[in-house]
Amino acid sequence: MTNKQSKKLYERALNFIPGGVNSPVRAFKSVGGTPVFIKKAKGAILTDEDDNEYIDYIASWGPMIMGHAFKPVVKAIKDKVEDSTSFGAPTELEIEIAELIISMVPGLDKLRMVNSGTEACMSAIRLARGYTGRDKVLKFRGNYHGHGDSFLIQAGSGAVTMGSPNSPGVTQGVARDTLLADYNNLEQVKRVLSAYRGDVAAIIVEPVAGNMGCVPPAEGFLEGLREICDEEEVVLIFDEVMTGFRLAPGGAQERLGVQADLVCMGKVIGAGMPVGAYGGKQEIMDYVSPVGPVYQAGTLSGNPIAMVSGYTLLKYLDEHREVYDRLDKKGEKLAKGFDSILAKTDLPYQINQVGSMISIHFTDEPVVDFAGAATGDNEHFKKFFHGMLKGGVYLPPSAYESYFLSDAITYKMVDQTLEIAEKVIKSLGK
Repeated sequence: MTNKQSKKLYERALNFIPGGVNSPVRAFKSVGGTPVFIKKAKGAILTDEDDNEYIDYIASWGPMIMGHAFKPVVKAIKDKVEDSTSFGAPTELEIEIAELIISMVPGLDKLRMVNSGTEACMSAIRLARGYTGRDKVLKFRGNYHGHGDSFLIQAGSGAVTMGSPNSPGVTQGVARDTLLADYNNLEQVKRVLSAYRGDVAAIIVEPVAGNMGCVPPAEGFLEGLREICDEEEVVLIFDEVMTGFRLAPGGAQERLGVQADLVCMGKVIGAGMPVGAYGGKQEIMDYVSPVGPVYQAGTLSGNPIAMVSGYTLLKYLDEHREVYDRLDKKGEKLAKGFDSILAKTDLPYQINQVGSMISIHFTDEPVVDFAGAATGDNEHFKKFFHGMLKGGVYLPPSAYESYFLSDAITYKMVDQTLEIAEKVIKSLGK
């Protein structure tokens, strides 16, 4: 397998784009080596600029749930683009996709379209602050909600402490309004809210974490958050940018049976086009301009190409709910296969899997939060990643990212993946 063209393109990109990429994880910084430049994809197969083919377990970080170049979506985009790519004015499509999403997702009364998951989370936080009249927000270590200032915060010295910025450009003032707790730790949440009673506007959480590898919620964790938010009159926000329409037609709320006050969505709702959305209870959503005082706007929000793309995919998923049974079975087969292979070695490992989200952590520690994920052996991960890549399997180039399966991945492809994984795992540590 050669990557001459990818190397040339990366060297060229370094001259014009910071780090040669437009999103940091693509630079392969945590795994080393040269990023693979992709030129096309079909179904579950990526083809790079050197014509190497890979079984894809990234699925554009989630949205390609039916695989790449899904025919109904491609046709809908081609047909719609003839009418223009943008109007900056209302369209019937915006109503249709909003109606569809609200019919699929529990607890949604109204919805506002934006252009990314980051924008959805930023807007939801602002709305929660405007609705409650409070300033502080609690987030969880290892949960990623985009690159908004409020979210780029790391822990202070104790459980009940305000954060400090972990990116230059984030002010101390913003950091002071962001509180932290460990994922799956309700006692910490209670202590934080007790220390700042009456000051916390919202708790924002990934109902199934995907940005420290796949980390499911502990039994009772989300239910506990719901109870705490009800008691303290705090807005509970689910960041379902990854889990929405992936774990079930109604996302994690449907699968796990816990309802949030606001939900942030992205990725799948655009079928790969740049899009996001936030929605929730009418009494909260009616605080958004032009009905209410909380300002949020976007020239390209509700872009007709993104809307028709997302509507076509979501309509298909709504009408073919057996897709989720297939995704669950493929995820389980992959997880059991990895476990069977790793159990024959002396390697430390943990496998976390929820539906079509899965990750391997090279550690003896149970991975229930960011601290557990951080104990993983990154050298093992690097060798595993590059071995799988060389064998024709494209995994996320970071130990802190979940794999995403698409329905285009066949059982034969899962078997091929496991055959390659067995060879690679045998070589680890040598």
